Amino acid sequence: MTGDITAWLASAREGDPRALARAFESLYAELKRLAAARLGQGGDATLSPTVLVHETYLRLFAGGALPLESRQHFFAAAAQAMRWIIVDHARRRLADRRGGGLVRVEMDEDQVDELSPQRVIELDQALERLARASPEKARLVELRFFAGLEFPELVALLGRSERSLKRDWASARAALHAMME
Repeated sequence: MTGDITAWLASAREGDPRALARAFESLYAELKRLAAARLGQGGDATLSPTVLVHETYLRLFAGGALPLESRQHFFAAAAQAMRWIIVDHARRRLADRRGGGLVRVEMDEDQVDELSPQRVIELDQALERLARASPEKARLVELRFFAGLEFPELVALLGRSERSLKRDWASARAALHAMME
């Protein structure tokens, strides 16, 4: 299946609009599973897993086909788009409430929806700073935290050992926690 995805993405780069649709359709169930893991089973009234996946598609492909090269590149772009959508959603929620009743929540592998909008925005800002210092760790956080990929999936996607990914994950979490304090 990975070969099919790569071939469809190559066809899409060459101008075949149906190839991109086929690639997205074949990864739709996996993206929806990841979105559900990030948001919880129901999400909230305005950001459900289905809405997150559809918004991700629109962010990725509304302006024309992106030059995606592989399954790894697709998931990296999807993770970044999911991050932007979740952060934008948190900003809108925070703008509605202006910070009332915020509770401190530690960044963990738990669901994004459990973080307050303020903490999601703080996490996004800290992640921007981490990306300047270590783009690889920031990408790992996006894939792990925002897209919800598990370590075995990350090993296959990034081509690194699980041990080194776990080490980088712990380091990135510590750095983000320090930046958010």
